[in-house]
Amino acid sequence: MRERIARGLVSVLLVVSVGAAQGPTKPNSEEPEAVRSPQLQTQYQTKPYQIGTASWYGSYFEGRLTASGEPFNMYDLTAAHQTLPLGSLVRVTNLRNGRRIYVRINDRGPVVYGRIIDLSYRAAEILQFKDQGLQKVRIDLVTSTKIEPDEIAMLHPASY
Repeated sequence: MRERIARGLVSVLLVVSVGAAQGPTKPNSEEPEAVRSPQLQTQYQTKPYQIGTASWYGSYFEGRLTASGEPFNMYDLTAAHQTLPLGSLVRVTNLRNGRRIYVRINDRGPVVYGRIIDLSYRAAEILQFKDQGLQKVRIDLVTSTKIEPDEIAMLHPASY
């Protein structure tokens, strides 16, 4: 029971952190500030863990047990990966628009050849590719436990 409450609290904190993200600095800008920042460019100088096609899964799997033993919740910031240890934290960057988000690996997959990660519905929504279904992404394995709140999901405030 405590573990379930802890997971719920983490999910709530992640969602609340989304609201704390910094918006654009120019009045008519469509992109979030993070997309244009020099910090994002320097982060690409490090070697990514993986680059490839991401997909997402949602309501069809809602409530089914994941490989970690927890029920799948399409609104949690979670993902399925074939080889990363369950519980790993990864940063996923949409290479089309520069948006990035941190997700926890709690399942195995994807089972479709050529895809490197299956994201939850909410993660795909934040990365802005749920309508396309597939998107080229970069995956970086998080080795530091220090993550700034505004890095959880970098969104334009009007996009959620």
